[in-house]
Amino acid sequence: MSPQAAAARPPEWIAAEEARERLGVRAQTLYAYVSRGRVQVRPDPRDPRRSLYRAADIAALTDRKSRSRKVAEVAAGAITWGEPVLTSAITTISGGRLFYRGRDAVELAQTETLESTARLLRGGHGAALKRTDRPPPPQAGDMRSRAFLALATRAGADPPARGRNPLALAVEAATLLDVLTDAVAGQVGGGAIAGRLALAWGQGPGGPGADLIRRALVLLADHELNPSTFAARVAASTGASLAASALAGLAALSGPRHGGAPAAVQGLAREAAAVGPRAAIAARLAEGRTVPGFGHVLYPDGDPRAQALLERFEPPPEMVRLQSAVGAVTGLAPNVDFALVAMSQALKLPDDAPFALFAVARCAGWIAHAIEQGQGGGVIRPRARYVGEAG
Repeated sequence: MSPQAAAARPPEWIAAEEARERLGVRAQTLYAYVSRGRVQVRPDPRDPRRSLYRAADIAALTDRKSRSRKVAEVAAGAITWGEPVLTSAITTISGGRLFYRGRDAVELAQTETLESTARLLRGGHGAALKRTDRPPPPQAGDMRSRAFLALATRAGADPPARGRNPLALAVEAATLLDVLTDAVAGQVGGGAIAGRLALAWGQGPGGPGADLIRRALVLLADHELNPSTFAARVAASTGASLAASALAGLAALSGPRHGGAPAAVQGLAREAAAVGPRAAIAARLAEGRTVPGFGHVLYPDGDPRAQALLERFEPPPEMVRLQSAVGAVTGLAPNVDFALVAMSQALKLPDDAPFALFAVARCAGWIAHAIEQGQGGGVIRPRARYVGEAG
């Protein structure tokens, strides 16, 4: 080989400084690679006090780190409104529409109940099954506290779901919906869930208010892999009971960036009533805050659930003015959070009714996802990308 060719060939061994620079690590990490046998090392013949590191090993580690970063970037992107990460046959959002097992949720809301929708989400088999020997709901001052207590009590006593007979799970699933409804309503009741909630909130069980509640429950029953449903599936992946999975879902739903969103809409409505809709919107935009109740990442052309509800009743005038002002300033259409608040105000429901409706309705989806996860999925256990101090 000519001297020129030898000089052009990359060195087989490189100094520690260059090895660390190529890897982007500190000296301790380089030494750790050596101790684990992932990088060969030898004394520098020109200075025995120094070490040289095999360049090919450093290149292999660099390539692996690069590929790992790409995988990590894909995984990180999937967590927040990204690509699907779990397979499911329950719900999808396609073309700006919401489908439960291939059926349009808006069309289902025309005629179905939450109970029939829950059976559809679970697989559509069997009659309406439930046990009638339900205990009285917990004694607590508000609907939210009673809901948590009711599910926690069941979670502490019910057996694991994994390995159970499908019929037994179907009975438990239907009963669990009733238990949560009892907690929200404050009493054990019979009949359709929508009618029981309507009666508890001062609406005639067969009147227009009850029908609106029924429609809302169907439209809210599931929404693909949202945070609370993901939490429920994580719990179910461990074999936890249906009640424990539902409790995990309720815990995630309670956050202000999920099931607490209607409360933010109520806050915006109060601001708009105090200073006027345009001034309230302008103040939020000037502060870099969002306008709650409007726009949805998955529905760029408008939330069909909101439209399906808003066209069935006359919102209060102040909510109409708020909707018009937000549309004029931002171009955003109302989402289901706005529709729930407007509906609750129109029917004079309790302030926490939007959250209660979300919880009762979405429990049907949590249970369906928990059953599906338990039937075929493994334990959901992602890895963390460590960014702390090296050991």
